[in-house]
Amino acid sequence: MIAWLLIPAQGADTSIATTALADKRGIALAAALASVLAAALVIASALHASWVAGLAVPLLVCAAGLVLISRNADPVERQQLREFADPAGRPSSRRRSRLLLRLAVAVLLLLGGSVALLEGHETTAALLRPLAGIVLLVGGIALAFGPWWLRIARDLVQERQARIRAEERADIAARVHDSVLQTLALIQRRAGDPHQVIHLARAQERELRSWLFDGRAPGSLDSEAATVADGVRLIQQDVEAQHGISVEAVTVGDCLLDEELAALLAAAREATVNAAKWSGADVVSVFAEVEPDSVSVFVRDRGRGFDPDAVPADRKGLAESVRARVARRGGSATVRSAPGEGTEVSLVMPRVTADRSARR
Repeated sequence: MIAWLLIPAQGADTSIATTALADKRGIALAAALASVLAAALVIASALHASWVAGLAVPLLVCAAGLVLISRNADPVERQQLREFADPAGRPSSRRRSRLLLRLAVAVLLLLGGSVALLEGHETTAALLRPLAGIVLLVGGIALAFGPWWLRIARDLVQERQARIRAEERADIAARVHDSVLQTLALIQRRAGDPHQVIHLARAQERELRSWLFDGRAPGSLDSEAATVADGVRLIQQDVEAQHGISVEAVTVGDCLLDEELAALLAAAREATVNAAKWSGADVVSVFAEVEPDSVSVFVRDRGRGFDPDAVPADRKGLAESVRARVARRGGSATVRSAPGEGTEVSLVMPRVTADRSARR
């Protein structure tokens, strides 16, 4: 655990411990969890469970370390930890098997603890006397640390709610950017063609009504595409129809879509639209590859290119609709471009083949 905290990951400049030093709330949460474990170890010691003493330091270090790692590791590592702790994306049968396994282990631990307590005392009265002292000890610890623990718990819940609200706002902003703002930009560019303007306005109206009343978000591929290859074909058709540019699409392998891969394709669609609007190239290439542990999408053009560091701060398409969209799902986005040299957007999303889909 100490090595995990102190040794930087491959390709990283700093360690998790360096980032955790600035996480005051994470340090407070780690201290609170360590104090709860310390209280439990004191109680176990009072019950003459001498074997617990040898585990005291490792348990405290590991508990505090996991809290800091879960809050300060890179997004991909945090996503892996969340999936390991609560595999929500796994099939229900596997979730049931894990639940049964946890219940079985819990029952065995309870039985073992009860037997160990009863064997350590000759009579029930001899067992109740230390238990009474433990009740008083627990009461004193709760009275001293209880308000602090409750405050930490409330802060943690509020932080989680704020993070969820921020992610929802960012997702809505990305959807609006991909639909309304993109359509308004197209209308401005085609103001001299009334028929095209009417067509774009009607299409946007249908899309917004579908979002408001049917719950289907703009740019969503879930109801129209079942697999990655289907989603790439839809991107090709939509961009060619709306922007009048040729899109070359190639897909290697295939798998069923889930929320993470749908977000990946939504980011790829936005990158393709950006290339169609701003690159000046006649052709945009979209290459998708489905691998056992990840799905990668590359959007390339041989247009005028740009300097990614010179993009104005008020232009959120690249930052929010591409980079942030895949980062929120545990993926990564890389933009390589230079003036006069074209642009390549590389998008990668981790996946678990055995749990999510079967290859075609």
